[in-house]
Amino acid sequence: MQNPTFSFRDLFREFPYNLKLALPVTIGMLGHTIVQLVDNIMVGQLGTAELAAVSLGNSFVFIGMSLGIGFSTALTPLVAEADGAKDQKSVQNLLDHGLLVCVVLGLSLAAIIITAQPLLLYMGQPQEVVDLAYPYLWWVGLSLFPLVAFQAFKQFTEGLSFTRPAMYSAVISNVLNVFFNYIFIFGALGIEGIGVEGAAIGTLLARSIMFLFLGVYIWYKSPFQTYARSFRLKTPELPLLKKIFHLGLPSALQMFFEMAFFTSAIWLSGYLGKNPQAANQIALNLSSMTYMVAVGLSVTAMIRVGNQLGKQDFQELRRVAQSIFVLMILLASGFCLAYMLLNQYLPWIYLDANNPNVQQDAFEVVELASGLLIIAGIFQISDGLQGVILGSLRGIQDVYIPAAITFFAYGLVGFPISFYLGLYTPLGVTGIWMGLLSGLIFSSLLLFVRFEYLTRKMIQS
Repeated sequence: MQNPTFSFRDLFREFPYNLKLALPVTIGMLGHTIVQLVDNIMVGQLGTAELAAVSLGNSFVFIGMSLGIGFSTALTPLVAEADGAKDQKSVQNLLDHGLLVCVVLGLSLAAIIITAQPLLLYMGQPQEVVDLAYPYLWWVGLSLFPLVAFQAFKQFTEGLSFTRPAMYSAVISNVLNVFFNYIFIFGALGIEGIGVEGAAIGTLLARSIMFLFLGVYIWYKSPFQTYARSFRLKTPELPLLKKIFHLGLPSALQMFFEMAFFTSAIWLSGYLGKNPQAANQIALNLSSMTYMVAVGLSVTAMIRVGNQLGKQDFQELRRVAQSIFVLMILLASGFCLAYMLLNQYLPWIYLDANNPNVQQDAFEVVELASGLLIIAGIFQISDGLQGVILGSLRGIQDVYIPAAITFFAYGLVGFPISFYLGLYTPLGVTGIWMGLLSGLIFSSLLLFVRFEYLTRKMIQS
């Protein structure tokens, strides 16, 4: 059979449905990022050292989060495939086993991150920043348990092509996070403010409520109600656990390599001082916000490609995936333009120019961050494209080679460039971000070649 070529009209007609699925996922995933945004903005009012401390503490949590979220993504394509094949028994088994795995994983990751606290003392970071980050890391590390447990419900509902429930949970969580942060950072309602540590307590409370809300939602709402009320703690089925681990472990490693790559920018910038680290955090947080659109479309790709895999319709699988690629390129181009035009203004969201105690630091941070946002704008396309291609590859349950590709692109190409340009040239933190850009370009190109090869082979055979 010949490999089909699709016109732009063929791809364009998929845009409305892709956006319908992706928008709630994007809003939901923005919840994780907005938690960091709110922490950064509120803590940034206290000073640049406090902002750098949140950055340093979250660098540990991001690694744990990447493993937990990455592992849980195995559920979405498996549920989507079972749903496409109308296999309700398999859907039920996936919920039972997925929740068990995510609860155990969440507890384990929280324990590991909390235990890793002493490592903050040996990383060559500014002492002022370490002193502030130490208590912050304890509370925000504990929040990994409800976050990863929440992922079991989230990936399950999204695998059934219902992407709104997780969005509702995230919106409620974000509103509560602002409320809790204000109380615990600055003090209110008779509670004394405790600064940076208060931001972490607010995050823990908000994520716990997010998990509980989604659990209650699927208990009472159709079509999840039948599955939720049939949930049983039972002896795990080894073949199904193996299947979840077969997809989940490489997906977790892939996300870990990517998150470690960006986390390395936090650590490397810390060697340059608190202001470069604060500037790096601003640029990283902003670019993470727009990347959530790619995450939303990536989940859409997992769902739709997984459905077509269940139906064994490989030509439609390829067309659906290509439509998502084109949509991502168009959206990412708009983000690129926005960063270019607003790079001088966006950093001021995080800092207070009227605070005389940090005014000089604030202007230096803004100058550095505005340059980083230019680079962030350039890599919007490659970053977004590699995200949606990874989602498509997970949809066809191809995970090992993509994990190897991300390790190569980030670990063997991007990081050495970041390390050398950042620490051994006058470019400093700008050089670190040039390395990030290099890794993302390599990753997107290699993943696209992988997807093209596999889908052509599927159609021909």
